[in-house]
Amino acid sequence: VPKSAPIRLESCEMDVSTGGKYRLVFSADGQSAEFYGKYLEVTPYTRLVWTNDEGGADAATITTATFEEINGLTLVTVHDLYPSKEALDEAITTGSSGAMPEQLEQLEQLIVHQRSR
Repeated sequence: VPKSAPIRLESCEMDVSTGGKYRLVFSADGQSAEFYGKYLEVTPYTRLVWTNDEGGADAATITTATFEEINGLTLVTVHDLYPSKEALDEAITTGSSGAMPEQLEQLEQLIVHQRSR
């Protein structure tokens, strides 16, 4: 969850294996939202592919994240495949993908902190 967002992660269930499922529950302003799907591909250290099924089977977005080591750093590339132009337009309008840079910065800070321990 981006620190700048007034959102709280209430629960997190993840079976990060090919065919495994995940479910995240967030809350904000007394309302909750669930995000869930399944892992289509899990290749340790290099690639994750998962569905975002909360829009229904016909409206699932597929996310692919790849991790590539370059000179001791990790390049993270994320691609979303939307089921339609309308779904993409909605994601742009709601800003649902705009938090990624902040989340990746937080991840980097966490990794640096863990390494310094």
